[in-house]
Amino acid sequence: MAMDDVAGSSSMAAAAASDPSHGWQTVSYPKRNRKQAPRAAAPDLALQANGKGAAGGVFDAVEKRSQERHRALQQQLASRAADLDDARIAAATGAGAYSDDEDSDEAAAPRQEGEVKKPKKPKVKKPKVTVAEAAALIDAENLAAHLIEISASYENQQDIQLMRFADYFGRAFVAVSASQFPWAKMFKESTVSKMVDIPLCHIPEAVIKTASDWISQRSSDALGDFVLWCIDSIMSELSGPSAGPKGSKKVAQQSPRAQVAIFVVLAMALRRKPDVLVNVMPKIMGNNKYLGQEKLPIIVWVIAQASQGDLVTGMFCWAHSLFPTLCAKSSGNPLARDLVLQLLERILSVTKARSILLNGAVRRGERLVPPVSFDLFMRATFPVSNARVKATERFEAAYPTIKELALAGPPGSKTVKQASQQLLPLCAKAMQENNAELTREATDVFIWCLTQNAESYKQWERIYPENIEASVAVLSKIVIDWKDVSPKLSSEALKATVKNFKAKNEAALESATDAGKQASIKEADKHCKVILGKLTRGATCLKSSLVVIGLAVAAGFVLYPDMDLPVEWEKVQAMVSSHLSF
Repeated sequence: MAMDDVAGSSSMAAAAASDPSHGWQTVSYPKRNRKQAPRAAAPDLALQANGKGAAGGVFDAVEKRSQERHRALQQQLASRAADLDDARIAAATGAGAYSDDEDSDEAAAPRQEGEVKKPKKPKVKKPKVTVAEAAALIDAENLAAHLIEISASYENQQDIQLMRFADYFGRAFVAVSASQFPWAKMFKESTVSKMVDIPLCHIPEAVIKTASDWISQRSSDALGDFVLWCIDSIMSELSGPSAGPKGSKKVAQQSPRAQVAIFVVLAMALRRKPDVLVNVMPKIMGNNKYLGQEKLPIIVWVIAQASQGDLVTGMFCWAHSLFPTLCAKSSGNPLARDLVLQLLERILSVTKARSILLNGAVRRGERLVPPVSFDLFMRATFPVSNARVKATERFEAAYPTIKELALAGPPGSKTVKQASQQLLPLCAKAMQENNAELTREATDVFIWCLTQNAESYKQWERIYPENIEASVAVLSKIVIDWKDVSPKLSSEALKATVKNFKAKNEAALESATDAGKQASIKEADKHCKVILGKLTRGATCLKSSLVVIGLAVAAGFVLYPDMDLPVEWEKVQAMVSSHLSF
């Protein structure tokens, strides 16, 4: 070792003597460039010790073991990372949850090297069950036994009975998939005439009869809550998240029970107890969660089911709730207006619909077509010429029947008097719409109000100052059609009203500054004078006629003492009656 050191020192001294820099070297600072320069390779200890490389250095075995340990550590880390990635993927994709069509043994341990890959078993598709096929399997006797059982088990709990009733049909249609009963699409694309029988047309008659007989024994209160629950169940699916994110074509599958069974039990309940809907409709039409174009077909379908059970009830719900809510504005949605008119046309197309509806024109003290709905219908039937739409002709076709129902009733009855008092101000307002056709029709209805209720004359006097133009139309109609109109009016009430108008006209002319209003007042006053003249002449002629008749009767008794008194007296009464009608 000492010899090696001496030899090394000698060689270094010789190199320094031959170096022109005399052994001086440039000093560098490796820390400054540590970040910029790449890391230097590990020094070869054998070269530093001996001044040369050695293929079989003393540290080769140590370096080899170090590299082996490093490779083992890298493999261990890579394996652990792969296991973590597999766990994340399984959590994200729901690995381990299998569909109904997959076999559980497909999740076996990974295949080892050299093992033959097992062929995958083909997926077995479930047979598609239609509504008709599922309905055909329902047994009426089995249903009857079920209804007897639940009636005994929940004797005083009709709400639970009705839920168990719905559950029975839910189990019957559980195999029906959403694709077999796309009710939202069917209702949207079908006419009212077609949708009314969905899905009850598939149910056997024996099953419907068994269910209907049982439903008829439930109370109206329990059925009302049940009907509202069914409608809520259907509406919740329409208003719920039925689609995925924006742009996604994935649609959420809806419960077969809600798709088929709810419609079936709801239809049977409404057809058997349609009166229940009368109390439910105000709750539906008064709540925004039931309104909307996508929900309207459901409401129309519900009313159509009730009309299948009782035409009068269907018409009542249409006139009191559906029509005034959705068609109150002439600029309403055309699609909604079309559905509403389709339902009306279906109701009116039923055999003997007119006579059935007229017999029920007054239902429990309420008119089948209320005055407000009739006023809206009249305005829709007689729009201004530039506001006519495709539906106008359909309104015109149904108007005579609607008018007849709105004005029907025994003359002088309480309901007719109430209708006349409500219609009179509505007609007066309609006559000021600057619409000749509407004014003509409203004038006729206004005069009808006068013929049905003596109080209508006083009501006319009260609204006269604010409705001069409307009063001019009515007075003019009375003058022009005197022979036809006057026999229907009360001469005494009309005379008093016209005199009152003349007094108001004089006061209004003194305070009126508008030329147009002054002209209307003068025209009204002119018609009042004509009417008073006709009434006065009629009374004078009547008195003269009575005097002549009296003299003729007296002369007859003198000349013909044997005349049959009762027969001749009847003739005299007939003559007097004919004169009283002026």
